[in-house]
Amino acid sequence: MNKLKIAVQKSGRLNEDSMRILKEIGISVDNGKDQLKASARNFPLEVFYLRNGDIPQYLRDGVVDAAIIGENVLIEKGKDLTIVERLGFSKCKVSIAVPKSSKATSLKDLDGKRIATSYPNTVNQFLDKAGVKANLHIINGSVEIAPNIGLADGICDIVSSGSTLFKNGLKEIDVLLKSEAVLATSPLISEENQTLIDKIQFRLKSVLKGRNSKYVLLNAPNNKLEEIINLLPGMKSPTVLPLATEGWSSVHSVINKNDFWEIIDELKANGAEGILVCPIENMVL
Repeated sequence: MNKLKIAVQKSGRLNEDSMRILKEIGISVDNGKDQLKASARNFPLEVFYLRNGDIPQYLRDGVVDAAIIGENVLIEKGKDLTIVERLGFSKCKVSIAVPKSSKATSLKDLDGKRIATSYPNTVNQFLDKAGVKANLHIINGSVEIAPNIGLADGICDIVSSGSTLFKNGLKEIDVLLKSEAVLATSPLISEENQTLIDKIQFRLKSVLKGRNSKYVLLNAPNNKLEEIINLLPGMKSPTVLPLATEGWSSVHSVINKNDFWEIIDELKANGAEGILVCPIENMVL
């Protein structure tokens, strides 16, 4: 039976988040410790555990059909590859940082200076846009130490929480781009495997929509029903059911989690009571 080959990062947070979302879309993978390849029990899929920086070339060559990968890696090494879904996790920034004692406040202040980075293509792209000329020192590994040993005046690296910069006496002065995990496909993917990707993408959309939504149940006085319904558009329209208590209805709907507190405040102001909010596992549209 033909299997879809999908690459994920070998270790680290992106690996954990990738395996978690595969589980959430109903794909069970038997991956033992230090395995480089594992098969799913309930879906025609094989997972390849690879170094993040190697994945773009594996996609380009058709060794794997798809990958869950950081967008920042594609910008650096795979701008020709197709992103089919943004996944909303493993978010980070690619930032310029300098020692806390430095007077530099932006990328332009590093004109003529030395920048240590593992992302030379990305840095050069932004240097060209800014009209800045700098000397790049390409380092594969911990670039944060470079200013402290006199190798560079600043660095360009991925930043998640900023704790690594703080520990190394660095401050962020510019953000080149923001990144998140994405699902990317190979230009050589077969029609048969594209069908499998379409199925995975459908499941991903359902999980991601669920993550970004809340299910709301509340009691509303009938004389305020219209105002409350206008606050709760839901997927099409809210569900309204009569309560045993005369003059009251039960209203069920879905709201975007980013609008959650604002909407709750407005609901209360319009007389809603007994508001119950539940997480949504999946939303199949």
